[in-house]
Amino acid sequence: MSERTWDDAMMARPPSPDLRVLVTDLDGTLLGGDRAARQRLRRALDRHPEITVVFATGRGLPSIRTRLARDPLLPRPRWIIADVGASVIDAAGMAHVDALEAELRTGWPGAQHVRAALRHFPALLHQDGVPQDGRCSFFLAPEHLSPELTAAVARLGCSWTYSAGRFFDVLPPHAGKGQALQRLADKLQWPASGLLVAGDSLNDLSLFQLGAHGVIMGNAEPALLAQVPDGELVHRPPLEGAAAILDALERVGWVRRPTSVVVGYHRPPVHWSRGRWRRPVSPNGILPTLTSVLGDDTDGLDATWAAALVEEEPGAQASAPVTGLPLALLPVPPERWSGYFHGACKETLWPALMSQPQLIRRAPTHWADYEAVNAAFARHIDAHAADGATVWLHDYNLWLVPGLLGAQRPDLRIGLFHHTPFPSPDVFRRLPDARQLIDSLARLDWAGFHTAAFADNFRRLLAGSGPVPRTGVHPLGIDRTTVSALARERVGAGAAHHRATGAPSRLVLSVERLDYAKAPVHKVRAVDALLEREPRWRERLRFRLVCPPPEPGIHAYDATRTALEAAVAAVNDRWRTDTWQPVDYLPQALPFPQVVDEYLAADVFWVTSVADGMNLAAKEYVTARAATGRPGVLVLSRHTGAAEQLATAALLTDPHSPRDLVDTLHRALSLTPSQRTAHTAALAALLDDHSPADWARAIVAEIRGPATRSVADTG
Repeated sequence: MSERTWDDAMMARPPSPDLRVLVTDLDGTLLGGDRAARQRLRRALDRHPEITVVFATGRGLPSIRTRLARDPLLPRPRWIIADVGASVIDAAGMAHVDALEAELRTGWPGAQHVRAALRHFPALLHQDGVPQDGRCSFFLAPEHLSPELTAAVARLGCSWTYSAGRFFDVLPPHAGKGQALQRLADKLQWPASGLLVAGDSLNDLSLFQLGAHGVIMGNAEPALLAQVPDGELVHRPPLEGAAAILDALERVGWVRRPTSVVVGYHRPPVHWSRGRWRRPVSPNGILPTLTSVLGDDTDGLDATWAAALVEEEPGAQASAPVTGLPLALLPVPPERWSGYFHGACKETLWPALMSQPQLIRRAPTHWADYEAVNAAFARHIDAHAADGATVWLHDYNLWLVPGLLGAQRPDLRIGLFHHTPFPSPDVFRRLPDARQLIDSLARLDWAGFHTAAFADNFRRLLAGSGPVPRTGVHPLGIDRTTVSALARERVGAGAAHHRATGAPSRLVLSVERLDYAKAPVHKVRAVDALLEREPRWRERLRFRLVCPPPEPGIHAYDATRTALEAAVAAVNDRWRTDTWQPVDYLPQALPFPQVVDEYLAADVFWVTSVADGMNLAAKEYVTARAATGRPGVLVLSRHTGAAEQLATAALLTDPHSPRDLVDTLHRALSLTPSQRTAHTAALAALLDDHSPADWARAIVAEIRGPATRSVADTG
């Protein structure tokens, strides 16, 4: 690709209806004001990455590059209008935009010709040493700005601007900051209503003639103030530089203030699917929980939810989601998300969390993406957190944020809740980057877990690394009221579905995403062994496995999928008859009402995870059966977080023992009706009545608690 190019993909991309573009001069405007004001503006723009920044400056590109490299408070622009509007640069690659510059520079005779034609005006001092492209710039005292000089420029077929009482710029006849912005806006389909222009000198005048929102600096040239008509669109605060820009951004409603609580989770509460934004199908889990606590009824919680939003291909999604939630979305390019989530999270960290260290795979590029996304999250949260704010992070996806954020903002209280298991120290240390992760986790003020065993693993891991963060055990529950009400509504549908599918006398159900940690192949092989050992269950037992695949791009479970499909085919081929087959495999996600239908139809719910943070589906099953007076049986892996709460009533099983899987399933199928009734009642009595929203508020309060740390036992 040539240095001067135009991105055709950007040309084709339709504008978002909530487009927001800040077009700002540099000297005296974006660079103006004191350091504190510039810091506040930079943090506000970091809070709102949806605001596109465009520089419109008299500087040339080399000068802009130098300033960007040296000034950490200068936001990164997406586009640059340079050389007083004679140059347009795509800042993504710092490449000039040929197509636009050709239009802007039509009729330009060249700098040498201009200098030669104006050599008879001795008061003109060429700005030697200043990079200039498509313009010719001079110093000129006000008393020497004469009709003769401007007439000479006109004879050249050029235009001119004079600003700050000293800068005389000769330009191509169609160039200027406003003209360049208009052409760029036309190409990118930016409406004037989505633009906010900011300036302080006369060479910014053309920006204020486009019908956009505007802000004139309090320290602006009097001539600019005089020539821009008064009107509702143009704001004139008595503030300088960055402070004036921030004031205008707040006035038009483009930025919001920092909050006292920032929740950091790697996903937003909606996802883009089949042409529209969709919410989770289940009322339970972390996304619905955060939605309930951060929704309209926040009980006074002043919070922001920071989440990643994977950028789609041009035109793939029309606008940002409308959720009614205080979302602060962090754009992540799809290729970076792939390395971060599909690679580092699922192929490197997930095996350790599931105590399967032999499956750990690390690609340097994927880990670099993990570091980059965590660093972006740290900056994003920093920008949204008020002084002394509480930060509540979630899960291993953000393990590097505590270290980065704690170094930047020692005033914050930082907590992290683990929805997954937390492995033993020996397993954790087999991660290639264990030391980096431990150093970051040690910066936490608080760490939360579903079980005491997971919390103990965390404390033992950090023993010897200085004071250990406070820990808390908070098992997440479900919205029992919603599940119970839905179950009672669907009470006939489950049985009807069971009869319609020609189900035999016993239905065993598992509902779980495809994951080796859920041990789906173990289950299918256990069904095979049970039918071999207990002939009476042939043609009387069906195992239904609802097992949706992971999101596209995740390959960590490919081997599990292949083994599962082969096992299902082999068992069905071995035992099927003309009217029956033992395994019903559904590799798809079901709407939650249909999941409840499955709960109501199933005699046994079977959970065999080799490691599991909680397993809310087990609680949903028990709740649905109890709410409708239908006895059921829960077979629950000893290695789930739910087992710590339900162990005294559930039938516990060990997925590492094929014999135990078969024995426990056989026992579940053999319980008498009265035993099943007592079993269901005992399970339901163990479920707590705390709502997920109460759970969330309790955790925020605990993170905010006293900043005390303990010295862990190294045993």
